[in-house]
Amino acid sequence: MAIVNLTSSNFNQEVLETPQTVLIDFWASWCGPCKMLSPVIDEIANEVGPNVKICKINVDEERDLAMEFKVRSIPTLMVIRDGKVVETSVGVKSKTEILQMLG
Repeated sequence: MAIVNLTSSNFNQEVLETPQTVLIDFWASWCGPCKMLSPVIDEIANEVGPNVKICKINVDEERDLAMEFKVRSIPTLMVIRDGKVVETSVGVKSKTEILQMLG
């Protein structure tokens, strides 16, 4: 499944209006831990079924979204169900830990 790059213009449609569980990876190109996490996120995107949508937000390009979700350090992962944040995690996580968040 393709990873969706979120922006303020597609956020509502891709996240708030979808019946799917959404995993959002807040990241930046200069962030070392984000680069370590990225292949894990890619792997998960290829394995999860149609009930889960994997998304990324570049915090440098989408500062408003990062501020709205009070992202203070990256990488930050958030799981959103029915338009509500149900799980948040800061820092690099293992594939198993991320799959448990989606559980």
